[in-house]
Amino acid sequence: MKELRADIERAGLDTLAGTKAPRARVLLIAGKPGSGRSALAGELVAEIADRYPDGVLRTRLTEPDGTPVPVARAARDLLTALALPTPPGAAEDDLTADLREALTGRRAVLLLDDAADAEQVDALLPDTPECLVVAVARGPLTGIADVRPCTLGGLDTKSAVELLSRHTGSVRITVDPQAAEALVEACQAQPAALTLAGGWLAARPKAAVADLGKHLHAEGDEGGALARVLRLVHASLPAQAARMLRLLSLAPAGLADPHTASALAGCSVGGARQTLDDFVAYGLLHRAPGTLPQYEVPGCLHPLLVALTETHDKPAELQLARARMLERTVRLLQSCRAITETDNPEAREKLQGMPRALRFPTPRAAAEWLGGRRPALLASARLAVADGELDTLARRLMSQLVRAMVAHVGTHAAAADLYGVHRLVLDVAERRRLPRERAAALLNLGDLDARTGRTADALVRYRAALDAGREANDPYATGRAMESVGGAHLELGDYERAADWFGRALAERLARGERADVARLYGRIATAHTYAGRYGEAQRGWRAALAGYRRLDDVGAYARALSELARVQEYAGRPEESLRTCQEAVEWARRADDTRLQAALHLRLADTLQHLGDTTAAGLHRGAAERMLGEDTPGEERAERAERAEVLGEVAG
Repeated sequence: MKELRADIERAGLDTLAGTKAPRARVLLIAGKPGSGRSALAGELVAEIADRYPDGVLRTRLTEPDGTPVPVARAARDLLTALALPTPPGAAEDDLTADLREALTGRRAVLLLDDAADAEQVDALLPDTPECLVVAVARGPLTGIADVRPCTLGGLDTKSAVELLSRHTGSVRITVDPQAAEALVEACQAQPAALTLAGGWLAARPKAAVADLGKHLHAEGDEGGALARVLRLVHASLPAQAARMLRLLSLAPAGLADPHTASALAGCSVGGARQTLDDFVAYGLLHRAPGTLPQYEVPGCLHPLLVALTETHDKPAELQLARARMLERTVRLLQSCRAITETDNPEAREKLQGMPRALRFPTPRAAAEWLGGRRPALLASARLAVADGELDTLARRLMSQLVRAMVAHVGTHAAAADLYGVHRLVLDVAERRRLPRERAAALLNLGDLDARTGRTADALVRYRAALDAGREANDPYATGRAMESVGGAHLELGDYERAADWFGRALAERLARGERADVARLYGRIATAHTYAGRYGEAQRGWRAALAGYRRLDDVGAYARALSELARVQEYAGRPEESLRTCQEAVEWARRADDTRLQAALHLRLADTLQHLGDTTAAGLHRGAAERMLGEDTPGEERAERAERAEVLGEVAG
């Protein structure tokens, strides 16, 4: 700790050279898993956190199975921790640039745990010397300038014995100090091995330290000190607990909760929670931060637990455990979504039919569970898809995950996570040759691409969705894809193609008698003609839309269509016609009780009357709009709200 704190203060190579440091200082804690490197990093960050008022940002750069975490995902997690939006589907370079920009001018600490290589760390480095990066890795990060690793090996004997005594008490150490030192040597003075050894002794108050040494000696030398101690602890557990411990290697993202453990081991939720707490006492698990009862599998133990499952469990048993875990997750997500549907009798009835352990008491409790388990839920989806043999469960899981996120977080706020889930759905649909689901995934991805300005990418996805919809003979997907292709062309400024594709979608809707969609598509065709300057065709399109809305008795849509017709008439140089149409639209908006649309229309009337030279009437209409938007609002805010109402009127049209 002293060395690391001194390293923060020392002058870097840039300072010695007389230039300002262009990037954050990097402290590297290097060591093998089990050396206490993550614990040391956490302790250091806790001690210096008060010097960095903008907080501590943490992310893990390696999956429990050793797979490096994509830099884009790590950057997205850090931006989320800063409460900043992350565009769905954004490229790695864009996300890392957003992260560096967000950290400019801030004093924050980034804790990058278990970095796989220097490239991961370098991509996430802030371009500001006010930030500090604490990186944890196996070895040196070659390629990052001015980094001196603090390398951890085993503890010295005195410190190792002290670590043991924290678990066993001082008496057993004092009566046989040589046995304690021999145990330290058998554990190679590794903190993780000593912690497990101390937990084993703490659970057996009558056992002597020398007894543990004998047991370890009998285990042999295979796999190193930590593996020997873990095998001993595992062998000493009851059969049910030992099996649960092994199966925790299947926990997504290395995060387990009582439901996960219960499903994996096939026991009650209460019993699983008690066993997990016992594992914490043994040093086998860590309690995860947060309000949920959630537990982390230490990274150094994960590969050893995998090895134990390969020895003691059959592949079919492991697959069954995975299936039970995914099925439990699906049911929890169903419950999480159902608790929000308070107005739906069927949803309430279905919720009451679930076991009590799967029900959430309130929507807030469900939202907290969804937020706390988010990393594990997303990891569950990724692992289920990667498995390849549980695609039916994977599809159900992703469907329920999307619905739960939309219900609690909203489509816009959850867009980044939804993008990843839809890509997984697409992977499964392509692997299983499911054109209907492929079309749905492509449409969803295209919508998210279009929403974030990647219209050309969205157009490619929409065309692929059209092909998949035709292959599946799915009229909904086909019509939706045609309309989306038209919308993409409209956004790209190709109004001829936009009108053509909207016309194709209109023909599909007309053939199926979908009157609401027919009326809406007439409006979209009219919009394309308006942008192209073909005002006569645009007026015909809006009149066709008006006829459709009149037959549907949709007062609000009829008012918005009249509003757009008035706009086109004004563009066409017919202000008197526009004035009459706009006045009619105000009356229909009043019937629809749409205050914002009424305000927007009054503003449009004011502009038209001003153009015709009637300034008095124009002032009256502006006053009416202001009153509708709130008389007690300051003048600047009133103008902003009126402008927003105008924009809303355009979007509604």
